[in-house]
Amino acid sequence: MGRNGNIVSMAVVRRLPRYQRYLSELLKNDIRRISSRELSERMGVTASQIRQDLNCFGGFGQQGYGYNVEDLYNAITAILGLDKSYNTIIVGAGNLGQAIAGYTNFEKSGFTLRALFDVNPKLIGLSIRDIEILDVDSLPDFLHENKVDIGIMCIPRRTAQQVADILTDNGVRAIWNFSMTDLNVPDNIIVESVHLSDSLYTISYRLNEDELFKKIEKERHRN
Repeated sequence: MGRNGNIVSMAVVRRLPRYQRYLSELLKNDIRRISSRELSERMGVTASQIRQDLNCFGGFGQQGYGYNVEDLYNAITAILGLDKSYNTIIVGAGNLGQAIAGYTNFEKSGFTLRALFDVNPKLIGLSIRDIEILDVDSLPDFLHENKVDIGIMCIPRRTAQQVADILTDNGVRAIWNFSMTDLNVPDNIIVESVHLSDSLYTISYRLNEDELFKKIEKERHRN
């Protein structure tokens, strides 16, 4: 929800983490003030787009001054909810699950990993960053005894819906879904599905884009 009660488009929301990342780099380089034009040159986004995006949440800049980098960084951090903390679990402690568990930047941003779960007896009982991998059969009891905000699913699609049901039935409000399938969840549950192949296939398209349009152009001339 943006200023004046308007719904903010997901396109704007998905740009916010990028703004926050660039502002973080500016602070590290001791840059305290920046104009929308200068920020646009760094990010490859038009100055008009930056102003429109930020105006969804209120006025941050001053004409003739630009943006106070620290104030804008803190404001976007709060808008993204990164001034709070979230309890997370990972279901599926294979290669992807272990990689996510080992990414300590999530912890620095307030996403605290409380447990991992798996079905593989060779993994159960092992620890990643001193967090034990538990048997997935214990998942309902763990959720009943612990407040978990986000469930991270790194499991095959055949078991995804069953696990999603367990998560949502036990108070988990959001799911980060790497299971390569769509989930059927209640309307009040937030699901962010990540299809890793999409990015790779986009790269494949861009590698072949020139050749594709040359073929299209040839077909146009033939006709």
